[in-house]
Amino acid sequence: MSDTDLKPPADEESAERMSSAPVEADAPTGIGVIGWTRWMWRQLTSMRVALILLFLLSLAAIPGSLIPQNSQNAFKVQTWKAAHQSIAPVYEKLQLFDVYSSVWFSAIYILLFISLAGCIIPRTWQFVGVIRADPPAAPHNLTRMPVYAAWHTDADPETVNAAAHRLLRKRRFRAHLSTGTKGAVAAEKGYLREVGNLLFHLSLFALLAGFAWASLASGQGGKLVVEGDGFANTMTQLDDFTGSAFYGPEDLDPFGFKLDNFTASYQTTGDQMGNAREFVAHIRYWEGDDSSKLKAGDIQVNHPLDIGGSKVFLIGHGYAPVITVRDATGKVVYHDTVPFLPQDSNLTSTGVVKVGDYGDKDGKKVQLGFQGFFLPTAPANFGPTTGPISLFPGDASPLLVLTAYAGDLGTDSGLPQNVYQLDLTHLTQLQQDGGPAKAKMTPGQVWQLPNNYGTISFDSYKQWATFSVSHRPGNSVALTGAVLAVLGLIGSLFVQRRRIWVRAVVGPDGRTLVELAGLARSESARIAEELAELAVDLQDDAPALEEPAEPLPAETPDTSETSDTPDASSVPATSAPARPADSESKE
Repeated sequence: MSDTDLKPPADEESAERMSSAPVEADAPTGIGVIGWTRWMWRQLTSMRVALILLFLLSLAAIPGSLIPQNSQNAFKVQTWKAAHQSIAPVYEKLQLFDVYSSVWFSAIYILLFISLAGCIIPRTWQFVGVIRADPPAAPHNLTRMPVYAAWHTDADPETVNAAAHRLLRKRRFRAHLSTGTKGAVAAEKGYLREVGNLLFHLSLFALLAGFAWASLASGQGGKLVVEGDGFANTMTQLDDFTGSAFYGPEDLDPFGFKLDNFTASYQTTGDQMGNAREFVAHIRYWEGDDSSKLKAGDIQVNHPLDIGGSKVFLIGHGYAPVITVRDATGKVVYHDTVPFLPQDSNLTSTGVVKVGDYGDKDGKKVQLGFQGFFLPTAPANFGPTTGPISLFPGDASPLLVLTAYAGDLGTDSGLPQNVYQLDLTHLTQLQQDGGPAKAKMTPGQVWQLPNNYGTISFDSYKQWATFSVSHRPGNSVALTGAVLAVLGLIGSLFVQRRRIWVRAVVGPDGRTLVELAGLARSESARIAEELAELAVDLQDDAPALEEPAEPLPAETPDTSETSDTPDASSVPATSAPARPADSESKE
């Protein structure tokens, strides 16, 4: 027997094909460059390559989560480089500090875009053609189908076919009735499976498009605001700003707000003592250029406020001591609220005070610097071993610990400086009582500086909050794509695509032979159950003969394909029972 004899007829191949996906070629077609180009295009747009690219994109995003990124925190990147000087140049060449804008990440992203587009367009066109066409005609030999049933009846073939067509339409099958000597009914159901498949691909494409749009037209800035102070969304007032190709400083949304007060509460008892319970920034904001029309609003963690096309997130908070410095004559040379940065969960905070306009002393220009800690809840005593440390994040027992320096702060050098760090290169630590000049101050306390440098007072303290101003126009598109992708995936996994054929013809003995056959794409007993139910309902119009008739030799099914799955054996059958779906018969 040759391979040609084993190959099923063309109409049966068409009937068994249940997907609208284009057929993939296993080898290059054509000759020369055109053939190889066509083959590479088919490989790129195949599902296998799309899944590989999606997996590579997931792997490529891992370094962006583990390594500091310039787009998120350039200062943290510089700190990381200083701590890993040997490997930092290698990371620079591999663009690991700019993963999401790197050449290799962009290449994977673009290839995935092309792969999805090349898969979706022909697949959609193919599916539209399948929807518009009639269900595939019944194969010549229905016994080849994995689910099959047959019986003889005295009913007219046209009547049987019409009844089957009516019953299938009632069951919401898309049915087509063909007339003639070999009239049959072809029905199909479960188109939502392929719709879900296409929806998943389109949604994934929209998801990637949303991310791409966000990366090209988004911007983000940060701002620390002390209670009572205000903020306007301009480059001069932002602490930092990261733009994109289509979003720069000139595109900032016009708005501003004033931080009236900040509420923070913590667990005070139990195993969770010190854990945050509530962080709320109470603000009044305005949109556009008119700052006179203020609206009240609250910003909480994970509950941003939409203002003027941007979202304002609350990302941190801390304490800011109010400090006044006077010279030896009692003149106020410095008065400001100084934010201190938290170092642990109990808000042990560090900060510096830079008095750049102190004046002259002994004929020389002098500047003062103070380095210290703010402890919201200070212990009764702490020594050099433990150091200054807060016991609780709430302000139960606030204490300010300062160390004094004098000399040149370096602020007149023209080089940028970190406002939260003190450059000790040209500073000398002041001495007092035979040791370094240090002081522990409670609110309202004044420290008399040594060497006739005047005084410094800890007047009070306020709370501050840090905000992230984010403009990301593609987030809604990405979110919609993600939701639709899940819905499409559910449809493609749980909806069963299946076909049923019913043929009633007059046999050589003058009786009508009724044949039912089914084909399902998934391994499920549903097609066998539906075929059995259809056969039972069809008995009303085509009752089976009580006396069995000999089966026709040409229509005898292959009994080796039967299994123990529930079938239509309860239907009086003279040729073959309904057989369950066979995984070998699927696409």
